[in-house]
Amino acid sequence: MNEIAFIGTAGIPSKYGGFETLAEYITKFLGKKIAITVFCSAKTYILKKDRHNHAQLNYINLDANGIQSIPYDIISLFVAARTHEQILVLGVSGCIILPVFRLFYPKKKLIINIDGLEHRREKWSKSIQRFLKFSEKLAVKHGNIIIADNKAIQDYVTTEYKKPSELIAYGGDHAKRIELKSEIREQFGIPGKYAFKVCRIEPENNIHLILNAFKEAALPLVLIGNWDKSEYGRNLKTQYSSFSSITLLDPIYDQQILDQIRSNCTVYVHGHSAGGTNPSLVEAMSLGIPVFAYDVSYNRETTFNKGRYFRTASELTELINSLNSSELESLAQDMKEIANEHYTWEKISQQYLELFKQ
Repeated sequence: MNEIAFIGTAGIPSKYGGFETLAEYITKFLGKKIAITVFCSAKTYILKKDRHNHAQLNYINLDANGIQSIPYDIISLFVAARTHEQILVLGVSGCIILPVFRLFYPKKKLIINIDGLEHRREKWSKSIQRFLKFSEKLAVKHGNIIIADNKAIQDYVTTEYKKPSELIAYGGDHAKRIELKSEIREQFGIPGKYAFKVCRIEPENNIHLILNAFKEAALPLVLIGNWDKSEYGRNLKTQYSSFSSITLLDPIYDQQILDQIRSNCTVYVHGHSAGGTNPSLVEAMSLGIPVFAYDVSYNRETTFNKGRYFRTASELTELINSLNSSELESLAQDMKEIANEHYTWEKISQQYLELFKQ
């Protein structure tokens, strides 16, 4: 099989987000079977490796995130096309160039994962939303194979563009259950039993709704996020830091500490209202944690309608206050079984391999 290039991520070894984790584990499972090149940001990786997980690493001297992500993806695409017949494109920000790309490379095979409908995210201005929507349209038009990571995304592609797509989610079985050490519990003020959430502090993740629900909830909440990144986050931190039932923590970059806190919670609260199959959700499911999720189609599809869902702060408070051990145990088992069947990296990698073979 010809070499395959992965573009659109900060790179591997994974140290950033969902697409990076995807590249990490696909190369781990497929690196010995097929020749893979992963394009990486030289700005992210000061110490550069030639190979990782048997994949060749190629560095581009731009940031993979922010406004530089567009030229980063475009340059990666054209460099990859020189030596690769197949290119896996993760995200659509650089797909604005595809009409030009097709003039030079009409026969290259482009497999494009369009991610989670970025143009609908509230954090973007109207002009950026229009740009991302147009890039998505070009991605679907010029891609040979379109990947949707969630059934709701797949339905959207069918309805919006009248084009079929492949449904491939994310794996979550890299998340590990680790005993919560007493010194970590004391250092971060972690209560005995608690609900948990970790995410970017953005309105579309419904942080305001979740915090309001836990003001007087029977179960304390531990929430980790980048509070100081925005006025929205700073205002919420100021407003809710005084509540004894709420523990607000700044980002924790030590994965082992983060895994200790996450894997020992009583309930995982998932407030995301945009996107597709969210990595943090499938990771919680893989850990066998009961899930209370914001009631949108993406989250219902990911949890196969077997989670518990809320739309308002009062609904979430009611869910928390009506907890009982037998229901939690049953919910945890459902989440674990779904994750074991659908969200393992071995299964996800095999699905990608089938696309590469087509």
